[in-house]
Amino acid sequence: MLKIQNLSVSLDGKNLLADINMTVKAGARHLLCGHNGSGKSTLAATIAGAPEYKIDSGRMIFQDRDITTETATARALAGIFLGAQNVPEIPGLTWLSFLKHSAAAHAHFQTGRDLSMGEFLQRLESARERLNIPKQWLNRSVNVGFSGGERKRMMLLRLIMTAPALAVLDEPDSGADMETQHLIADIIHEMSDTAFLFISHQDAFTSMVGPTDTTQLSHGKIVSG
Repeated sequence: MLKIQNLSVSLDGKNLLADINMTVKAGARHLLCGHNGSGKSTLAATIAGAPEYKIDSGRMIFQDRDITTETATARALAGIFLGAQNVPEIPGLTWLSFLKHSAAAHAHFQTGRDLSMGEFLQRLESARERLNIPKQWLNRSVNVGFSGGERKRMMLLRLIMTAPALAVLDEPDSGADMETQHLIADIIHEMSDTAFLFISHQDAFTSMVGPTDTTQLSHGKIVSG
């Protein structure tokens, strides 16, 4: 699914990752662990194409496609999803509009056809009910006034609606109550066609997910896995 080869990354001239070699298999639930500041979030953001991080050497191959120099948009359309720790608030843009445009872009890129409103609403209603998300949330601005747990549920809604090939989740359990953590773990198991690379510091949540593989970072380098 994803192969990272000899990857070194810097930010504003400071080396953050050095000679990273890692493979995420199809269908994996791959745990990325390590102490705070070890480089986990940097690696997650780099995989997703965050432009502030400079790739000094190495490359990333996603589904036999070299994505090393591709933009975040191109990677997202190709099937890479990032569930970041800190998500922006977007006043004036409703969740309904945001999800519709996102789903339409993915459908057109992957199938070459337009997504009908009927198909979109059917998929949205199914996902909303699965996640126990009130309908009124869809008419609210993206993440404005949402609690940490509510934001996690909306992240899951985005995840289900885009059905990515690879989902990179940076501490999805952070700020989530136990019920939401159980829901996140359940969704990860249900989406068997998606490979997951997830970061967590909580043993209880990690046990719920049941990692198939583990990679540990320390000071920007892989120490095991």
